[in-house]
Amino acid sequence: MFLPFFDELRRTGVPVTLREYLGFLGALDAGLATYDVDAFYYLARTIMVKNEAHLDRFDRAFATSFAGIEAIPLDAIVEALDLPEDWLRKMAEKHLSPEEKAEIEALGGFDKLMETLRERLKEQQGRHQGGSKWVGTAGTSPFGAYGYNPEGVRIGQAESRHQRAVKVWDKRNFKDLDDTREIGTRSIKVALRRLRQWAREGADSELDLDGTIRATAEHGYLDVKTRPERRNAVKVLLFLDVGGSMDAHVQLVEELFSAARSEFKHLEQYYFHNCLYEGVWRDNKRRWNAQIPTWDVLNTYGSTYKCIVVGDAAMSPYEIAIPGGANEHWNKESGETWLRRAFRQWPDALWINPVPEAHWQYTSSTAMIREIIGADRMVPLTLDGLMRGMRRLG
Repeated sequence: MFLPFFDELRRTGVPVTLREYLGFLGALDAGLATYDVDAFYYLARTIMVKNEAHLDRFDRAFATSFAGIEAIPLDAIVEALDLPEDWLRKMAEKHLSPEEKAEIEALGGFDKLMETLRERLKEQQGRHQGGSKWVGTAGTSPFGAYGYNPEGVRIGQAESRHQRAVKVWDKRNFKDLDDTREIGTRSIKVALRRLRQWAREGADSELDLDGTIRATAEHGYLDVKTRPERRNAVKVLLFLDVGGSMDAHVQLVEELFSAARSEFKHLEQYYFHNCLYEGVWRDNKRRWNAQIPTWDVLNTYGSTYKCIVVGDAAMSPYEIAIPGGANEHWNKESGETWLRRAFRQWPDALWINPVPEAHWQYTSSTAMIREIIGADRMVPLTLDGLMRGMRRLG
């Protein structure tokens, strides 16, 4: 019965296995979700989704599989209507007001509702639009979609219009978590949280419950113990490319920077243009009298820092390969020289590229940088790319 749902999940890109599908069927057989579409949805999602990046894909597959009830042959619907009366009563208790319940009872109650629906499905031979008797769309019939009736049983409607129908199918809340879509600050935070190394730092300000219990039992009186609060001990050094072709990616990079500031307490950021050279800046205005020698940065931050470079890697090959190739000043040493120094100083280093990964092959400078730093050290600025990068840094 649920094989089309399983196939749709696989087609949509949810990596569900046969073992998980059989587990889902076993859970249904055990009665964990009986005539309750909300319970059915959450049960299926809990068993079949292992990564938050697949939640939106699951919702799309769920909607495709279960929203189009009007496409089911009428005789199949008639047979199915022998099942959900208990479910219908439960959902009515959840969604209908006392006045609406009284109105339904006055019209004959749920038994009469289900009986009438069966009879109309047997009489009806095709799709019906409007009206107040047949099963169809619009109108005021109790049965169908996109209409209104206080007794409504929704059939084949993707969303509620009057918030009165008993069955509510699809509701997508996870669009920005899909690793194939553009991302925002929320999903960036989800990815960055994978880079965590917990440590207890600072003054003893947090209650140590286990220690308090142990000390109280040993001493015979209340002996409160405290301990340092647990914090993310990861230290991050962030280099941001600004200006030129990076202007097209300002909003996305700003969201990345905002998420990084909230996730990492030990974060130091510097700015550069196109490629790393002998000077960087603390301010993105990059005034020449405020330039900081790159050697100072290399000597200030130890190898325990995680180094993240954010840039589109789009520039003239000369800016990477030869002295004097930079487009804003005369560089005594090539960009390649400084990149190799930086990635040697910070072995846990990553380059995040806001350009879609499929376009990298068309830019020779991107290929050159990947060869210098290691191809697996460059990832796209997508949820999937950030997760890959955080796993590598971790």
